Parts: sequence; structure tokens; C-alpha cells
Amino acid sequence: MKVLVLNCGSSSVKFQVIETSLEMIEADTDRTLARGGVEKIGLSDSRLTLEVEGRKPYQEISEILEHRAAVERILKILVHPEHGVLADVREIEAVGHRMVHGGEKFASSVLITPEVEAGIEECVVLAPLHNPHNLRGLRAARGLLPDVPHIAVFDTAFHQSMPARAYIYALPYDLYLRHGIRRYGFHGTSHRYVAIRTARLLGRKLDEMKIITCHLGNGCSMAAVARGRSVDTTMGFTPLEGLVMGTRCGDLDPAILPWVMAMEELTLAQLNAMLNKHSGLYGMSGVSSDMREIEAACERGSRRAQLAMEVFCYRITKYIGAYAAAMGGVDAITFTGGIGENSIKVRAMAIAPLAFLGAELDGERNTHAPRGKEYVVSRESSRVVVAVIPTNEERVIARDTVRVLGGVMPSFAAPETAAPR
Repeated sequence: MKVLVLNCGSSSVKFQVIETSLEMIEADTDRTLARGGVEKIGLSDSRLTLEVEGRKPYQEISEILEHRAAVERILKILVHPEHGVLADVREIEAVGHRMVHGGEKFASSVLITPEVEAGIEECVVLAPLHNPHNLRGLRAARGLLPDVPHIAVFDTAFHQSMPARAYIYALPYDLYLRHGIRRYGFHGTSHRYVAIRTARLLGRKLDEMKIITCHLGNGCSMAAVARGRSVDTTMGFTPLEGLVMGTRCGDLDPAILPWVMAMEELTLAQLNAMLNKHSGLYGMSGVSSDMREIEAACERGSRRAQLAMEVFCYRITKYIGAYAAAMGGVDAITFTGGIGENSIKVRAMAIAPLAFLGAELDGERNTHAPRGKEYVVSRESSRVVVAVIPTNEERVIARDTVRVLGGVMPSFAAPETAAPR
């Protein structure tokens, strides 16, 4: 089955075409035929890119004013006689859509029906910056591909296995009952994928392992995965909680917020911008939100960049310790995402204090870990394996699309995880 995977943002559409099936999933032989995206939707210089293995990347710049036009251009390039990978758009047998927020309504990937679409609409209040654009992409694709099934894959679904003690905040309980204020977690498809790949890399059964997954990019989160289920994660009601990120602050004392609003005379919009766009690595270092530039500034002797690096890594170390305690031990720690996969220094600094836990990095392996490959970077003697695994959220979406259509998609929620109503 050839699945078109779509990830739609406010001004972009990322896509992949993946050939997969239940048999190919089991054998781990599914293939990415093409990948690319449309950026700067709504402007006169919108850019379409296409990458096919073994070919020179293709790019074209033209005016693309809205999402339907973007998806239409993607379909046209996919069947282009010179650049495409399909003879006809009818080769696309299903479309998998990334949906950021499924709230408590969706604990698994699902076939999109009118009822499901209405449920996603109800979750817009929880993710106003993401779900509307995801829905816009869905409606555009459905209008152009009306005769194939469309599947929703939610970032939050994997974390629906968390017990109530991990997701309930110590606020008045009515706020949870009336407004759904609780920890939801994000990056679920990534955490799920790398946990599965960690077990496969080590030749062990996932349902016998305790794994801490570290998704470190411009947005960062970690998850405690016990026997294949997420039991805790760092992001919360929004993606702002938890680790230090590129421009997001992560954990802080909530009393800081009204204090800063009063002292700086900020509006709610200004406060929100400060926390999400002007904090994190960027806010601390004054240099950049990009870890590569932070590391370069450290090499030049910037004390603020060094401090930003230390705070970033310290928070990772602290959560590893917390999640090892939450699970009663840990078998493996896996790094993924742009920083997790590529920053030798971040891995070294985050793991260095954890020898007491049995996690010991191998300096040679860590320094020479091959880019884009699954690799163990811990010592042979390390009781806790430390691994680097490139994430592939699009493959998860394609596989879930096939599983839903095959009737074998499990739910991540369990009765014992539910909070009292």
C-alpha cells in the first residue's frame, strides 16, 4: 500500500509517500518513496521541494495561496513524468494525517469520519495554534482525494497510557472536569517510534523494558516508557512545560508569571510570546535558539552560552533520574531529534552525572556515532544502554494508517489510567 503522509502547519505542508503493509511493518521493510514540502504558503515566493533517493533534490518557487493549492501541487509533482514517483494519483491508497491534539477523546489513531472530525474540532480549544491547520490540510486533501480513506494520527495519543497520578495537576479538580486541564504530552509518535527501535536495536522485547526517550530538537520532551507504554512525559497541558527548549522556557515557578506581568506591564499576549518565543536557549544565551550556534559560542568563550548549555543538559539529567525512579529502574536511555542525534556534547554532559545509575558513555563511540544511523554510544560494561536513534514520525503515521485499515490498531489508554469523574 502506498500511503501519503501529510503534516500541515499554518504556512507549510510536509509530506512523504511511504510504501508499507502489515507484512512490511512486521519485516521492517517499508520504504519511503519520496519526501518534501511546501513552505511559505500564502506568499508569492512559496517553495515546493521534493527529495527522492538517488536523485538530485527538486525545487520550484511560485505563488501558492492556500493549503488546497499546496496539496494539489504536491500531487502534481508526485506524478510528474520526470520528477515524480507515481504513474497516477490513484496509486495513493490512503492518506495519514498528523494531528497534534486528540485530548482525552482519542487514545489511538483512527479513521476520519464526520464524528471524528467533530471531535478534532472540539480539541481546537486545547491546541489553537495547531489543530486548525491540521484540519485545513485534512479538508484540502480530502477534497482532492475523496475516494481514499483518511486516517488521523495524534501526537498526544501515545501518552494516554499515563496513570492519573502522572497527568493530574494539583489545581482545583473542577478545572480538570470542566476544561480538561491535565498533562497531555506531545511528540508521542516520536517517543513511541524510538522506544520500539531501541528494543529492536538491543534484540530485546519492548514489553520487558524500561526506556527513557529524549526527543531533543527546537522543541524538547522526554518520556518514561515502561513495557511499551508511556507512564510519564515532560510536556504538559501545552508544549511549554518540561525541558529547556530552543525558545521555550520549560519548567518554572508559576508565581513568576503574574509578578513579571506586573513589573514589566505585560499583556497576556506579550507574556505568552516571552515564554514561547523569547526564552529557552535563546533567552538565556542571547545568541541563538540553535544548539549548533550555542556550542560555537561556547567555543568562543561565551559564558552565557555555556550557562545555557549547562541548564539545558542539567534539566535532561534531572528528568532521567526522576523517570528512573518513577519506573523503578531503567534499561536504556535513547536520544533522538536534531540535538539528540547530532550533539556529542549534549549527550556527554547529560549522561556524565549518571554513572551511579549505571549509565556510562563511551567517549569514542559517542564522538564517532554515525549520522543518521541507530547506534549504541554506551560502554560495553554500562548497566544502562545509551543509544542514538533517528526518529521517523512519518513512518509511524504511515504504519498506523495501515494498522487502522487492517483493524489491528491498539488503544494506548487503559481503564486503570482514568481519573475519577
